[in-house]
Amino acid sequence: MAIGDVIVGIDIGTSKVCAVVGEVNNFGQIEIICSTSYKCSGLKKSKIINEEEISLSIAKVIKDAEEETNLKINSAYVTIPGKYVTIVQNSITKDAKDKYAGISIKDVQNAIMQVKDIEIPENKTLIDIVPDKITLDNGTVVTDPVGSLSSSFNISAQVILASKDYVRQLNSIFKKAGLEIDGIVPVTLAERNLILDKNELTDNVMLLDIGAGNTDIGVFEGASFIYTNSIPLGGDNITNDIALVLNISEEEADKLKRQYGLALRSFIDNDNEITLNTSKSDGRKTIKSSELIEIIEARIEEIFSIINKDIINQGIKQKINNVILTGQGIININKSDVAGKITLNIPVKISTGRAVSTVKPAYRTSYSLVRYVAARPFAKTVASSIDTKSDSNILKTVIERIKEFFYS
Repeated sequence: MAIGDVIVGIDIGTSKVCAVVGEVNNFGQIEIICSTSYKCSGLKKSKIINEEEISLSIAKVIKDAEEETNLKINSAYVTIPGKYVTIVQNSITKDAKDKYAGISIKDVQNAIMQVKDIEIPENKTLIDIVPDKITLDNGTVVTDPVGSLSSSFNISAQVILASKDYVRQLNSIFKKAGLEIDGIVPVTLAERNLILDKNELTDNVMLLDIGAGNTDIGVFEGASFIYTNSIPLGGDNITNDIALVLNISEEEADKLKRQYGLALRSFIDNDNEITLNTSKSDGRKTIKSSELIEIIEARIEEIFSIINKDIINQGIKQKINNVILTGQGIININKSDVAGKITLNIPVKISTGRAVSTVKPAYRTSYSLVRYVAARPFAKTVASSIDTKSDSNILKTVIERIKEFFYS
């Protein structure tokens, strides 16, 4: 990462496509220079159901970003739901090429490339390598071994695999939008450094991103990314339940969810009457707020119950000390953390990561992606391919297209 590098991150959600363009400033930090979004329903229950619609939405957000930044964007990074991701833990011991000169950056890069040498199933493809622990020959654990006088070092890493079919679909979508893919990153892996606070980054936590139509699960054992998945339920399901049970429009259902959003009936202060304006059977109809909250509670309980069953089946529940909630599908529903704790029997809290409040909720995942990419250790280059527009000519910035740790 170098000063002036521009990184483009795209998140394909169930209701919209969001893009963030970030630039590395003089302090080595990412500054958002543009954020754009456009509605899209081409992804449903984590499945790509309409490549054309997603491609058009991506082309739209990129066009808007180009007009705002006066740049020509040729490539971008993109997120992938946990459902399509498999994590393989691996480690290797590497000899330093010159033990008297110390471990070099080339030694580390070669080790990272070698740690990926695992047997990959035919239906999977490699998308990422995440080094999390480097140990010198004397047993000392270091974050950066470069320059250390050690004859060898051991590197532990997560080798991230993805569904070959899903990656093929992504490549097709980006090609139609006139873009190359720089890299593909699991949603919760990208979000970790933004959503978690300093203490949570070293804890064993489960990060839950409950979006409009999908919930992404990411489990971290300290710095190690040990599990990810996604379930096809989110905030839209709560809205749909309200509309269906009360026989009202989805627009009114969404408004009521936001106005009376509460995850547990036991926390009702006043069981007020609510007049339904779009009731399809009885015209204007009146219900108790407890009837509305009962619908919300049932769906939230189901979401947490499915998550609970999943982590039990994976044999990882006992490793989780805390659960962190984020996502537009649930953060506006009061006491959702309490509801989660009751079902999961693990402490649950809404994300309080210091940087979270600085980014609009709609752009948190795409911004997280840009931050994640910018912070990659030992990478040769992470910049997206960008041209600078000029009235007289177009100066093409040549950037190495084969990324050091990304494969698509």
